[in-house]
Amino acid sequence: MRYKLFLIAAGVLVILIYSCKPDYTPKPRGYFRIDFPEKEYRRFISDCPYTFEYPVYGEIERVDDNTSHPCWLNIIFPGFKGKIYLTYKRVEQNLPEYTEDIRTIAYKHLVKADDIIEKRIIYPEHDVYGILYNIKGNTASSLNFYVTDSITHFLSGSLYFEVKPNADSLAPVINYFTEDVNHLIKTIEWN
Repeated sequence: MRYKLFLIAAGVLVILIYSCKPDYTPKPRGYFRIDFPEKEYRRFISDCPYTFEYPVYGEIERVDDNTSHPCWLNIIFPGFKGKIYLTYKRVEQNLPEYTEDIRTIAYKHLVKADDIIEKRIIYPEHDVYGILYNIKGNTASSLNFYVTDSITHFLSGSLYFEVKPNADSLAPVINYFTEDVNHLIKTIEWN
């Protein structure tokens, strides 16, 4: 009998101890806070047949592989593990081939993409025309684009981050750099 009373008293004590604490709810996984620099741009000017404005927090890296592609560039964002790859080609009656190459690259992401939104680029004051592919979802690249004057110049670009694709955690960074890519495109001028 004493043993039963002891077990009942111990059980009541355990219930009282745990009932006095607030309910525990697991917290969602947290992400690091990202402090973005203020938007400020500078002009890229070189011997290449184009100029544009790019963010001051980016660094231009030339991709010189034995001068076969002297105007291929990367804009590196070290603080964000991001990079915009820029590829320049001269148009010589092969514009449809170039535009189809970029469209194919963008739509290769369709396997993992939730959606691909095409936005036409039209800046007649600078003879700049093209398409921006905004790729939604857990994909390697979130933005691909090309611009051309339709006669001589063709410039394509892609935004990549050197991290595992996670659309939810990358969304603020992608939105931030989408503004920079749009600014770059809007300020392109052909030489």
